[in-house]
Amino acid sequence: MVEIKKLATLMNQERNALLFEWRRQVRELPSARDIDLPTLTDHIPSLVDELVRELNANVDQTISEALANEISEAHGLQRLQDSFDIEEVVAEYNILRGCIHNLADDNDINLQGKPFTIINRVFDHAIGSAVQAYATQRALEVQRRREEYLSFVAHDLRTPLTAISLAGRVLETILLGQNAGDEAFRMVKALRRNAQHLEKLVTKVLEENANLQTELGIKLEMREFDLWPLVESLIHDLHPIAGTSSTCLINDVPEDLVVYADASLLNRIFQNLIANALNYTPRGQISIGAAETRDEDSVECWVSDNGAGIHAELIDKIFEKGESDQENLDGMGLGLAIVKTFTEAMGGHIKVTSKEGIGTTFRFSLPTRSQSRKE
Repeated sequence: MVEIKKLATLMNQERNALLFEWRRQVRELPSARDIDLPTLTDHIPSLVDELVRELNANVDQTISEALANEISEAHGLQRLQDSFDIEEVVAEYNILRGCIHNLADDNDINLQGKPFTIINRVFDHAIGSAVQAYATQRALEVQRRREEYLSFVAHDLRTPLTAISLAGRVLETILLGQNAGDEAFRMVKALRRNAQHLEKLVTKVLEENANLQTELGIKLEMREFDLWPLVESLIHDLHPIAGTSSTCLINDVPEDLVVYADASLLNRIFQNLIANALNYTPRGQISIGAAETRDEDSVECWVSDNGAGIHAELIDKIFEKGESDQENLDGMGLGLAIVKTFTEAMGGHIKVTSKEGIGTTFRFSLPTRSQSRKE
């Protein structure tokens, strides 16, 4: 008991010197050499202060829980941002442990017995907590980067594959008009069949990626931005596909309209809806528009086409996972269930109206920034 109290008093009195010596030694770690002093010190002073309080109170049963849950987890996450590797995180805790032992030795304080047990349990538990927080966050970031890369590659593949498939359809029509031979027809059909197979594989990658993001929890990056340039960029990217199918894409978004949304998710929503419209409108017109609602608490966006329309029996379940039009299998899976998930993740809702032979309109809402804060 006496040694514990003496150690607590000494650590309190020599706090600055203890931290100075710790910083001096930690600076030798590669990742710590060039960071500023506040970042280097981070949560360590709080750890020392908490240890002093707990030693004074002599409530060793709760020391490890109190420290690990509040201080070490935060420190582990900070060190990930500081680009420390996991060995360096462990090393800086052990450096502090060594500094405390040296301080006790220099002042003839015997750390054998209960003081030794308390200090070691505190640091072992703190290291475990910091490392767990560090490793968990790092794994999530690696997973996120992997999924972003897969999504990027799949997205880049999807557009030319769709163009190839539509070009094959047009070529088949031309060959039919020219009474081409059976061999030419077989080659064109093989081309289209394989392009469609690749499209389905790419779509599967995108859908699995979106499903995984949903399971992990979508991290929204909501901000205000102009909608017209986003839509105009999408139309430019999809022009080769629309041109192949003789479909006209029209940007009906007001040039001064500002939306509050996650730009990446909104881009994917429009991309899937436009792709869906192209699938049902091989020749015709697709309008992409948006407008503020009358009460100005949301923006309504839409993608409207004058294509074949959707079968009435599919309307009520079109947003359900796994549903598709069995008579129109040239599409890419389209991910309408994912479109619904992304829309709702941003606080909006989506609906569809369609009439066979006339066309289809998908409408979805985006709450304004002020409305999102209220919710």
